[in-house]
Amino acid sequence: MTYVINAMNYVKDFIFNKLNKISAETLGWLANISLHAATIPSFFALMTGLTDKPPSVDLVLMIWATLGLLFFKAVLLKDLLNIVTIGVGFVLQATVMALIFFK
Repeated sequence: MTYVINAMNYVKDFIFNKLNKISAETLGWLANISLHAATIPSFFALMTGLTDKPPSVDLVLMIWATLGLLFFKAVLLKDLLNIVTIGVGFVLQATVMALIFFK
């Protein structure tokens, strides 16, 4: 029973004292990475021949439009970390798409 109470106290301590230290910048950076990663599994499955269906065009366009808007926001705010993260993601996705379409 003391283990449960200790675990609950640890969770409470984490939520009230440490969770607020996770900044909005970190969450935004993780959102950028997860948006880039949304199409990567389907691109790699297509490249390796596991499937012959590419991701839908509307999904890719919406993700790229969102990332483009976040990129311009980062440029206006001079947020170098997000500029680099989104820029590298665009380069990697464009490279994978070129490998798929021009192989």
